[in-house]
Amino acid sequence: MSVMEESFRWYGPNDTVSLAYIKQAGATSVINSLHEIAYGDAWPYEAIMQRKRIIEAEGLRWAAVESVPVHEDIKTRSGRYEEYIENYKTSLINLGKAGVDVVIYNFMPVLDWVRTDLAYKLEDGTECLYFDPYQFAAFDMYLLKREGAEKDYTPEQQEKAKAFFDSLSEVGRKSFERDLIDVFPGMKLGFTIDDVRAMLAKYENIDRDTLKKHYRLFLEEVIPVAAKAGVRMAVHPDDPPWNIMGLPRIVSCADDIRDLLAMVDDPANGLCFCTGSYSAREDNDLPAMIREFGSRIQVAHLRSTKRLANGGFFEADHLNGSVDMYEVVKALLEEMAARKKTGRSDWRLTYRPDHGHTMLDDLSKPPVDNPGYTAIGRLRGLAEVRGVEYATLRSDSVLKGAFEN
Repeated sequence: MSVMEESFRWYGPNDTVSLAYIKQAGATSVINSLHEIAYGDAWPYEAIMQRKRIIEAEGLRWAAVESVPVHEDIKTRSGRYEEYIENYKTSLINLGKAGVDVVIYNFMPVLDWVRTDLAYKLEDGTECLYFDPYQFAAFDMYLLKREGAEKDYTPEQQEKAKAFFDSLSEVGRKSFERDLIDVFPGMKLGFTIDDVRAMLAKYENIDRDTLKKHYRLFLEEVIPVAAKAGVRMAVHPDDPPWNIMGLPRIVSCADDIRDLLAMVDDPANGLCFCTGSYSAREDNDLPAMIREFGSRIQVAHLRSTKRLANGGFFEADHLNGSVDMYEVVKALLEEMAARKKTGRSDWRLTYRPDHGHTMLDDLSKPPVDNPGYTAIGRLRGLAEVRGVEYATLRSDSVLKGAFEN
């Protein structure tokens, strides 16, 4: 018995994990984007429909877009930001016309998600994504050479960062730099360290309050358009959920969510609830956050991180680590039951098993372009979460009954 809609992230026709494989995993939908369209450009209706036809021909549903990227000019309110906002509105209108009604996006400045090791080997021989604060400090101080960076790190962090950087060969440093700055999902933008410095310079006079103001202005423009088009916006949390490179991150905790939902208080202004991103912070109580903000959750990413004593984390198995996946799934089911009871048409939530370990014969294959998105690790994650949902519904007669009518 599966009440939540099971989905896989799919990177398009060139993805080595095909739609046929996704269907074999038991998922009934995909979360997809038109990665070939440059950041800031409008998405043509026919391009959306062409992709939708490919997905539906395999018997799957296009459940959500991930992502329609927010151009850096919009975040900094500089350059061509007005043009890019208008293009964003056009994309939302065309997606709504095509019947794709959930759009995931983020408002992270400069870099998307950040990890310092894309193939961290665990004791069982599997590989995962890893964030080490000492290694990131090494990047910030010695590769990026950000002015004043040392002020953001303790003496211990600086010492260990220096030791790590000194241990890298010239080739190792180049590889480390590439892994950190070219992490935009679904595409390789070919950024150089100088590109990152140039992007950082645009934030020189943008503090937390200013970035939040820019975010509010963006929402005030696009949410009414999304609502009219029948599209629900779902912001992905910061990953990791704290400031990096001296830049503010403003979608990291419950207080941030309260602020952003109040900026434009509309059902179309909602959340992509990513348990992996939020769980890297110990003060984020995930089940409590679902209970508080559940009515505005549009889609969920389910994975777990293991927080470490050094302030870092690695991506654990879906049922291990720092996330109580049982309580998370139960809270999502309770939210869906409440929606169904009140007659909400969008009562059913879609989730995807976010990331996954590289394991079994995926270890012997060439590295994928999108680390964390091998087939077998996500298949395991989907099976584990499916089992949690099944057991929860079987053992809770009230919840089970809520979905039988």
